[in-house]
Amino acid sequence: MPDPSTPRLRVLVVDDEAKLTELLQLELDVEGYDVDIACDGSSGLVKARSEPSPDLIVLDWNLPDFSGVDICQRIRRSGVTIPILMLTGHDDIADRVMALDAGVDDYLIKPFSIEELMARLRAMQRRAQTFSGGSQGRETVVLTMSDLRIDTSTRDVTRGDRPIQLSVKEYDLLLFLMRADGKVLERAEIMRGVWGDNFYGDDNLLDVYIRYLRQKIEAPELPVLIHTVRGVGFILRDASSQET
Repeated sequence: MPDPSTPRLRVLVVDDEAKLTELLQLELDVEGYDVDIACDGSSGLVKARSEPSPDLIVLDWNLPDFSGVDICQRIRRSGVTIPILMLTGHDDIADRVMALDAGVDDYLIKPFSIEELMARLRAMQRRAQTFSGGSQGRETVVLTMSDLRIDTSTRDVTRGDRPIQLSVKEYDLLLFLMRADGKVLERAEIMRGVWGDNFYGDDNLLDVYIRYLRQKIEAPELPVLIHTVRGVGFILRDASSQET
C-alpha cells in the first residue's frame, strides 16, 4: 500500500480503450497515483503540456487521431521531459526503435499484467528522480573524445566541424559511452544505463543503436572511436590502430 505521507504522483493515461482506461484508473488510484485520462492524442498533448504537468505519462500507440509515436515526438519537441511509457501490440525491433527514437522511456507489449505496468512506472520514476537529482545546478559540460564533442547543455554533437544529428536514444547511448572515460562497458551495463532494467538482455536493440551511431559519427578518413570488445561490450576511445 502507498505511504499516505508521500505526495501522490500524477499519471496521464492517453488511450481510447474505455475498459482499459477504467481499469488503469482504478488500479493506479489504489497504488497511490492521481490519474487523468485523455481519450485521443490531441487532448493528451494539451494535458501533457499543461500546468501542473503530470509526473508520468502512459501513452497508447494506436489513437483515433494521431499515433502515440507522433504524440511523443510532439511532446518532446515542446521541451517536455516527463517519463513516457508506451503501450502497444507492436513487438518488432523496428517498432521498438521507432518508439525509442521518438522519446519513449519504456515500452510495454499488450496484453500486460497490472503488476508489470506498476513496476515499469516505479522504475521510470526512480530513473527520472536520479537524473533530476544529479543534474540540477550542474554547469554546462562539454565532453570530448578526439574530435568528437558533446555539449550536454544543448545536446549538440559535432565531429570536427560537422554537426551530427542524433535521435534521443542515439544521444543517450553516445553520452553513456563518453562518460565512461575510456572504460570498457559490458553489454548489460550499457542496457541498464541507457534503457533501464526493463530492457536488460535485449542485445539486438543495443547492436542496432551501435550500428546507427557508427554510421553517423564514423567516416573512412577519421579515427575509429567506437570499438567492440569481443565477448564483453564496447568502448569509446581514440585508438583506431589497436584491435579489440
